[in-house]
Amino acid sequence: MARLKDHTAIVTGAASGIGRAIAIRFAAEGAYVLLADLAENPRGGGTPTLDVIREAGGTADFLKADVSRWDDVQSLVNHVASQRGRLDVIVNNAAIGDVGRLTETTEAIWDRTMAVNLKGVFFGCKAAAQQMLTQERRGEVRGRIVNISSQHGMIASPNHLAYGVSKAGVVYMTRQIAADYARDGIVCNAVAPGKILTHMGGHIPTEDQLAYATSRTPWPRLGQPDDVASAALFLASPEATYITGENLMVDGGWMAG
Repeated sequence: MARLKDHTAIVTGAASGIGRAIAIRFAAEGAYVLLADLAENPRGGGTPTLDVIREAGGTADFLKADVSRWDDVQSLVNHVASQRGRLDVIVNNAAIGDVGRLTETTEAIWDRTMAVNLKGVFFGCKAAAQQMLTQERRGEVRGRIVNISSQHGMIASPNHLAYGVSKAGVVYMTRQIAADYARDGIVCNAVAPGKILTHMGGHIPTEDQLAYATSRTPWPRLGQPDDVASAALFLASPEATYITGENLMVDGGWMAG
């Protein structure tokens, strides 16, 4: 399989969890992938994503980047453009969680969550679009943006106010960019995961949380990072035609229930 043969991609938050699964899948489908994260080692342990890809015969590089810093994000796009000549896909996946209702959410928590989850996506979209506008079209498309949102951008995220608001912003941003740049050949979509078991250190759900998520999910299991990677791959590939501005749910039917 080579659904992304001769394509180039950036994946932020690629060291662990969903970002790691997306990066590995893209590389397996023939893409050159630039991995971006604050640390190269997976937070839940294991072999670094870069090593996994290269050992499997894929092509990738790693750059340390804080997506809340414009210079870091611009350097990612510059790297791909200089090394490969064009940027076909960016996946804005990097995000952090928070804990707190409105009255427990401090200004520092709010600012940091928005800086990574919302401003980081804004920076990624902007830097990618600036590069894509300089490129020739491949068929109808100059480039594709895939943002990782969340079902909690559309329904309440109990005790996670800042996180939910940031993800709602990602959903709106995706639609706005899609509308503004469709005639320029830039495609912008999002993937909204439901409960995904990422096995990342420090983010292990409690038994009560797992029980609640299981009870709310019609599909008879909870999600895995590969489920999200499959959706991201489709939206990043030439197979996704006449689709832009969508927020694709990958939630086992949670939002349908």
